Amino acid sequence: MRLLFASLIFSFLIACSSVREGSYEADIIVYGGTSSAITAAVQAKKMGKSVIVVSPDIHLGGLSSGGLGFTDTGNKVVIGGLAREFYHRVYLHYAQDSAWKWQKREEYGNKGQGTPAIDGENRTMWIFEPHVAEQIFEDWVEEFQLVVHRDEWLDREKGVIKKNGEIVSIQTLSGKKYRGKVFIDATYEGDLMAAAGVSYHVGREANSVYGETWNGVQVGVYQHRHYFMDSISAYRIPGDPSSGLLPEISPENPGKNGEGDRRLQAYNFRMALSRNPDNRIPFPKPTNYDSNRYELLARVYAAGWNETFWKFDPIPNLKTDTNNHGPFSTDYIGKNYDYPEASYERRKEIIREHEDYQKGLMYFLANDSRVPENVRNEIGNYGLAKDEFTDNGNWPHQIYVREARRMIGSYVMTEHDVLGAKVVPQSVGMGSYSLDSHNTQRFVTPGGFVQNEGDIGVHPKQPYSISYGTLVPREEECKNLLVSVCVSSSHTAFGSIRMEPVFMILGQSAAAAASLSIDEKVSVQELGYEKLRNVLIEEKQVLENELN
Repeated sequence: MRLLFASLIFSFLIACSSVREGSYEADIIVYGGTSSAITAAVQAKKMGKSVIVVSPDIHLGGLSSGGLGFTDTGNKVVIGGLAREFYHRVYLHYAQDSAWKWQKREEYGNKGQGTPAIDGENRTMWIFEPHVAEQIFEDWVEEFQLVVHRDEWLDREKGVIKKNGEIVSIQTLSGKKYRGKVFIDATYEGDLMAAAGVSYHVGREANSVYGETWNGVQVGVYQHRHYFMDSISAYRIPGDPSSGLLPEISPENPGKNGEGDRRLQAYNFRMALSRNPDNRIPFPKPTNYDSNRYELLARVYAAGWNETFWKFDPIPNLKTDTNNHGPFSTDYIGKNYDYPEASYERRKEIIREHEDYQKGLMYFLANDSRVPENVRNEIGNYGLAKDEFTDNGNWPHQIYVREARRMIGSYVMTEHDVLGAKVVPQSVGMGSYSLDSHNTQRFVTPGGFVQNEGDIGVHPKQPYSISYGTLVPREEECKNLLVSVCVSSSHTAFGSIRMEPVFMILGQSAAAAASLSIDEKVSVQELGYEKLRNVLIEEKQVLENELN
């Protein structure tokens, strides 16, 4: 009997120990593994706060380490704080001779996106290889002794516990529970925000909602070169509607201009391709490859299009950050509408569908006789970079979620803020990129031709401030949550805000606000802005336009 009792006690103690081992507590809980998440965690530690990064991702850095190495800088003068420190560390890396394994430094050139790739005067570099970015984030983890729990996915159904308008704890699918004083959602999807009951929007608002011009449906608006410039039949047999639509064309009516809808700008993968024969892998043929799904691209070539390589942007070591360009490219248009609110299983399906489409596209370009010979020959000089994404078949581990949920918070940024028609209150950072949306749909015109819709690119006259209210939910919805990626903004404003340097800036500012709200024992909404402003200035964030 005593033996049985002792055994029961021992089992009880083991069970209690397991519960304790599965429970974690810190001042600040950051959910996400993006660049914004890591800068938030670094800032929290700098301000003396304990922090745990709960990351669904194994690899840290999101798109910054997931293939987007040709940085969307906009005006780099307004990129400060930890974001600038990141690009300074990129500069230091490529200052070493050992960094140039596949290419001589002097052969690289100095092309960046609207700015030189290497800025020697300011000791920053804006173009980089994916593995270099990831290592910088890992260096921060080590230097600041960040606690990072990887491959931990929020239980979106019942994993968020709230009391008196505050998040008490979150729980992941593995059963781990995290208690904190303030939480930061730094995911591309906004899962914590949504699970906490915070209002959000998916898709495009009607122009009438915020009095905008560039929101909603934009049929016939062509501001980049990502549309069909020639009249190309949408049907399998040209000119014959009874033959059915070609693959990748929607039968849905595109809607009226200015109307809101649930459509999202397209996603893709930012591939790291290599031109070095010793560091490239030929484009693989997907198991479910069907060349006919790319017939539309064949017709584009037949019409004389010749811009295949316009967005094979050079990054160091004879590699590229390869992005979408043209009417039919790496963007998988219209195939992501349910992604933001989809289950994890459905998201995985969507990601696989995008991967199959894009791998098939590259194989088509390299091998199909309908592709002009000069294009096939040039594509033959490229392949997947052998030394990138080595645990994922050299394919990016992060799909480019250009837009998912967007919070409806204390302040909603709109195109009026971005384009300078309004003075933005309580700045926590700045943006400067154009209102940039990729296409949202591919449809049939009344004449039976194919066309894309949704691509816009409207440039602000000058950099603009981003309000603290964009990071903060309405107080009645949640008092201790900040959102640093799926910020409170309209579709058009988010098209400018959604750049990786800005996400880093906002992650740092969100963590500073979280730390101060803990010190002041107030909600994130009640935090006095002047105290936050002083900290951000001390941390070298750029808050106002000083270019006038």
